[in-house]
Amino acid sequence: MVEVSVILINFNSSNYTIECIDSIYKKTSKDIDFEIIIVDNKSEADDYLNLKSYCKSLNLSNLHLHLNSENSGFGGGNMFGFNKAKSQFVAFVNNDVLFKNDCLSILSNTLKSNSEIGVCAPTTYTNHGKILPTLDFFASPIKVLFGRKIYKYLKPKEYKDRNLKLDKPTKGDFVSGSFMMLTSKNFKKVGGFDTNIFLYHEETDLCKRLQKSNLNAICEPKAECIHYHGASTPKSIQIKAELKRSLLYVIKKHNGNLPYILIHFYLVCKYSIKTIVKSKYIYLLKQLLRPIHLSSSTKTN
Repeated sequence: MVEVSVILINFNSSNYTIECIDSIYKKTSKDIDFEIIIVDNKSEADDYLNLKSYCKSLNLSNLHLHLNSENSGFGGGNMFGFNKAKSQFVAFVNNDVLFKNDCLSILSNTLKSNSEIGVCAPTTYTNHGKILPTLDFFASPIKVLFGRKIYKYLKPKEYKDRNLKLDKPTKGDFVSGSFMMLTSKNFKKVGGFDTNIFLYHEETDLCKRLQKSNLNAICEPKAECIHYHGASTPKSIQIKAELKRSLLYVIKKHNGNLPYILIHFYLVCKYSIKTIVKSKYIYLLKQLLRPIHLSSSTKTN
């Protein structure tokens, strides 16, 4: 059995995917048996062919490229890849990530060391060397209305300066979805990714379900990577709409209808006011006015 399967999603960003793959092969120990499973989420033909040509040129038996029949988003694409994997551990890695050290060995050893760890993530840096937040509190009405800093007073022991390097493995509510590793067993146990969530907050939902199974989310500071934050999903009003719809979905799923109604009302009011100043928010407002159903996709289009 392969020890670690690395799942990468490519969507019109093959140059980042190629850099990511190169860094994995350069930094990963020869002692660990791993495979890379790339899922192309229905990219433009030129982008897919660029990636296909690169993979063919490497001619490696542990590098696999699969073409998805549609753009099924983060969760759907990763589930497509996971269903191709047969390994003890699975690492879901954004294609705009570069390994700084042997992350696969470090994270898998951390998971092996403690059966109470459900998901493990590395210290993540920007390409300019600044630390990107890895741990956070769950999305909730309190966090949406008052911001993350409210937890400095509500949960002072758990509240941390996320711009500082941790000195030991540290628990949070959830870890960043840009790079996370789990045992395949635990990932299956909690049902994998909710494929109704098209983009964003998948890690929140996953870690919520892990927590219900008494499995923790941990940042392992010894493992380090660089993340070109947002490179694979450039900022736009469409992306922001995806973010807000996913947030509402997760709150409705885990907090219930009343908190969902409250936050939905708050966001509609907020962006109704913003449309007065910037007309681009009309699109976002229209997407917020579409009802959220737990049985259907959060995708805006």
